Amino acid sequence: MARPPQLYLVAYDVRHPKRLRRVHRVMRSYGDALQLSVFRCTLSDLHLAHLRAQLEQVVKASEDQVVIVHLGAADARTSWRTEVIGVPFVAPDPILRIV
Repeated sequence: MARPPQLYLVAYDVRHPKRLRRVHRVMRSYGDALQLSVFRCTLSDLHLAHLRAQLEQVVKASEDQVVIVHLGAADARTSWRTEVIGVPFVAPDPILRIV
């Protein structure tokens, strides 16, 4: 039995304007823009695989970053998992800093 559609948050930081436009064009076909470089996507496993493949063809892994955050089943809340294509994701320091 196939897994139900899953909810993902996809954010990207692309350094070159031409690649940025191409990534944005790809993302518009898979989800809804929350901000210029942040999308909410409801994807089947197959659509997620297609999205990854298209993004991997566009981004330059040594300069750009695409973060894919799994938010769980589209109709339920579950724990989050994070996946990165390109520059590794560095979790923020959990220490509270007051400036």
